[in-house]
Amino acid sequence: MIRTAAVLTIGFLLVFTGSVQAAQFELEQTDDGVTVKLDGKLLTCYVTKSGNKPILWPIIGPNGNEITRAYPMRDAGSDERADHQHHRSFWFTHGDVNGISFWHEGEGTGEIVHKSFVKVEGGENAVIVTRNDWNGPDGKKICEDERTLTFGADGQNVWFDFDVTVKATAGPVTFGDTKEGCGGVRVAGTMKVDAKQGGKIVNCEGHVDREAWGKPAAWCDYHGPVKGNVVGIAILNHPKSFRFPTYWHVRTYGLFTANPFGLSNFTKAEKGAGSHRLAAGESFTLNYRLLIHKGDEKEGGVAEAFAKYAKTEK
Repeated sequence: MIRTAAVLTIGFLLVFTGSVQAAQFELEQTDDGVTVKLDGKLLTCYVTKSGNKPILWPIIGPNGNEITRAYPMRDAGSDERADHQHHRSFWFTHGDVNGISFWHEGEGTGEIVHKSFVKVEGGENAVIVTRNDWNGPDGKKICEDERTLTFGADGQNVWFDFDVTVKATAGPVTFGDTKEGCGGVRVAGTMKVDAKQGGKIVNCEGHVDREAWGKPAAWCDYHGPVKGNVVGIAILNHPKSFRFPTYWHVRTYGLFTANPFGLSNFTKAEKGAGSHRLAAGESFTLNYRLLIHKGDEKEGGVAEAFAKYAKTEK
């Protein structure tokens, strides 16, 4: 990424077992987004355009390795599948917005266009706020969003909050009933359950692996090995989030997204039961925290992290 001048540094305390040390988040604006560093080391990059949407890539885990899939941002590695090119590390889209897919890529699909950075600044935590237009294949605006990413740490875990408000600013908008959505990640190839290297999906209701697909839960965790160390990504859904608890479009091949709209796919509901219509000027807000942790969901303290997150103001 090509760097420009704006650099912001944030300091706060990280409490580790037996020691207390100052952590530093550094945000650096670039020509194609924002680079986020923790204690001088790359944590992630907010990329304003990859395929047809903004994404975060790479996401670096607690042992210094990438924990989301690199394809298609670069060639697939030996442990990756070159499939679903729209699964780009971390993203937020939907497969049916006024009948148009923003989930897929290619002819006839929509595009989420970065319009501006509202905020890239320091404070107690690192914050990136952006505004984005959702345009149809004809280039006409359908709706817009404002997304806030707040980075922080708690003990040995690093997290970022993803709060997004979608607003119908160009007329009525319907987010349709489909499993193809909405916000989440494609985990590293060795972490996926299908790699048979110890990868595991588990949610707060006790559903494991394939059983977790399409189930509502306040949080879900996907963990597995990366270069010899077990690491995990948990997605926590805040109780104030639209349609809490969300359903999970989570697959054993590595897809891991939260989707509050796909009821007809996830349950026996009739088609359209999960759709949500916004009149002109109306909006909805989704609130998630991605927790990057060592070990499985127990070692990572995911349940405890959710209890703490649920008490935060939204």
